[in-house]
Amino acid sequence: MSHPEDPAGLVVGAALLRGGRVLAARRVGPPALAGRWELPGGKVEPGEEPAAALRRELREELGVDVEVEGWLATRVDLGAGRTLRVGVVRARGSAEPEADGVSHDALRWLGPDELSGPDAPAWLESDTAFLPELLVLLRAEAAGWRRAVLFEDDDARGVAERLRADGYEALLERERLAGEDDDEDQPWAVVTDAPVLLLELLLDEVDGWLVDDAPAPAPRPALPLPDAPRRLKRPPLG
Repeated sequence: MSHPEDPAGLVVGAALLRGGRVLAARRVGPPALAGRWELPGGKVEPGEEPAAALRRELREELGVDVEVEGWLATRVDLGAGRTLRVGVVRARGSAEPEADGVSHDALRWLGPDELSGPDAPAWLESDTAFLPELLVLLRAEAAGWRRAVLFEDDDARGVAERLRADGYEALLERERLAGEDDDEDQPWAVVTDAPVLLLELLLDEVDGWLVDDAPAPAPRPALPLPDAPRRLKRPPLG
């Protein structure tokens, strides 16, 4: 990652990371851009440092405080003397990002396999230039995280709370298993950087199991994917 150039004419976007995913936001306007997806951010004001501008924009647009860890090397010329740069950021505190309805009306957390392809969001053309670099970053990010699948809401929240109490990151998501319909009740996933041994001890107490969710590192050729998540620990029967 690199450093941004002179703030004059600089527009900054945010690659907000968590759990091997990046946040995308859907634009409300102007009409030509409404409904397209982007990495949230905005203009750097006169006399403002790029990192400060990015923190300000995310507080205003998403209601979160962030720490700027660095900048992607890619630069995009927007014309009229403007240049778009993207900072790699992480949220500080427990606030969940929320679309303000003014700049954006929807948010999506995207993993490496969701950045492009038929199910990917309709990105702004300017933001597509950052996707190859983001793909490498997300694959490296996701490699250090694990997914624990649990069927009960209370169990999932309990495991996440115990992991956080021990100083680990723990995020709650809905888990969609292969072959299940969208209208069926979906299990929960706890996405965490906790070690496997600790997770296995916690999952022994509940109805859940670990899933091998680490993406294959680039640029090795992709291997055929299984029809369902590979279980590292069999769920209890009955």
